[in-house]
Amino acid sequence: MLKKKFGLFAAITLAGSMFLAACGDDTASDNGGADEGESNPKFLSILTGGTTGTYYPLGGAMATIIDNETGIDTTAESSQASAANMTALADGDAEIAFVQTDTAFYASEGTNMFEGEAIDTVSAIGALYPETIQLVTTEGSGITSYEDLKGKSVSVGAPGSGTYINAEQLLEVHGMTMDDVDTQNLDFGESQESLQSGQIQAAFVTAGTPTAAVDSLGATKDVVIVPVAKDKADELIEKYPYYAHETIPSGTYGMADEVPTVSVLAMLVVQNDLSEDLVYDITKAIYENTDQIQHAKAEFIKAETALDGIGIAVHPGAQRYFDEVN
Repeated sequence: MLKKKFGLFAAITLAGSMFLAACGDDTASDNGGADEGESNPKFLSILTGGTTGTYYPLGGAMATIIDNETGIDTTAESSQASAANMTALADGDAEIAFVQTDTAFYASEGTNMFEGEAIDTVSAIGALYPETIQLVTTEGSGITSYEDLKGKSVSVGAPGSGTYINAEQLLEVHGMTMDDVDTQNLDFGESQESLQSGQIQAAFVTAGTPTAAVDSLGATKDVVIVPVAKDKADELIEKYPYYAHETIPSGTYGMADEVPTVSVLAMLVVQNDLSEDLVYDITKAIYENTDQIQHAKAEFIKAETALDGIGIAVHPGAQRYFDEVN
């Protein structure tokens, strides 16, 4: 009988201890721990883009930096880029993603490819570098202006990518619509192969320059980037202010002359429910270790310009970091 009473007492004591421990955890959360609903996962996934674009190599470098600086196992994954990345984060399929600033804005507003489906569970870490809108063709295609695209077979970007909207808006300011061209929904690697084989005559590529896919095209073909005239760029920027004037330097892809065009910004976004402390650590890791990123675009990744052109809410952890250093 005594043993039974002792066993009952021990069970009650253990249950009480577990209850107090749980209460203690709640108290710790109220005194500086993660807010309710916030999390610190054991693994982090960064969604990038196609393997021949700029997001993918940058994402790989950033994954290594985050892993080294935070101790959290972090991997970079190829994806269908901006719009698909926003949807994947909203669905909880990843924690961090690359996205164009214009696409993130559409998602937050529920417009364009997000019509009626606004995403409010994703916030910004910060801007990274200019993403150049490149209308790529080859010498001998007969295409030297946007007007020459009429009736031609043109890659307008992978389904779910921001490149499609860029193409649509640039065609718009040149007096055209998608109906005026034979549209092909190809990613950058597929666009490169199709230009090489002559299956398409031009391709829109929105990525940091130099872009691997266009570089690879230049190994077998003379690359031509169709220019955007200043008046057309001004018209585009007036209507869609997230664009900016951009110039592709001479020598890029073996081109003799510089080419005027436009750009948007690449940025990093994150799930809202990651804890403030974790996102602070991620932001700090990236912006203080850009010397470890072996890509030409690393020089643009700076804390002092990280909030430029951001059209969505910034995660509190990232904001805390930028407030400290700027």
